[in-house]
Amino acid sequence: VQLQASGGGLVQAGDSLRLSCVHPELTFSNYAAAWFRQTPGKERAFVAAINRSDRSTNYADSVKGRFTISRDNAKNTVYLQMNSLKPEDTAVYYCAAGGRNYYNPSISEYRYWGQGTQVTVSS
Repeated sequence: VQLQASGGGLVQAGDSLRLSCVHPELTFSNYAAAWFRQTPGKERAFVAAINRSDRSTNYADSVKGRFTISRDNAKNTVYLQMNSLKPEDTAVYYCAAGGRNYYNPSISEYRYWGQGTQVTVSS
C-alpha cells in the first residue's frame, strides 16, 4: 500500500501550502496518520500526527502554531496545512498511515508511506 502525497512546490517565506495524502482503498479512519519530512543527509523527522478517532493531534515543536494536520475520512484523505513557511521548512514531506498511537513520533509507528512531495521555501 503506497499513499499518494501531493501539494508540494516552490514558495516564498511567509507563504502557505496545503499537502494532501490519499489512498483510494485504505480506510484512513482505522489508523493514526502523520506527516514526516526529510532533508539530504538527515533522518526523516516527525512533523505532525492525528488520531484515528477523536482527531487529537500532535506536532513537532518547530511547527506548532504554523502547521495544522486534519483528515477527511469520507475522502480517505489527510491534509497538512502549512502557514508562515520558513526556509528551514524546505524538505521532502512524507505522509504515513497505519499507526496506532498518534503521540508516538517514531517512524516505526507507521506501516504505510507515500512517495514524498518536495517543499521548497525561498527566503
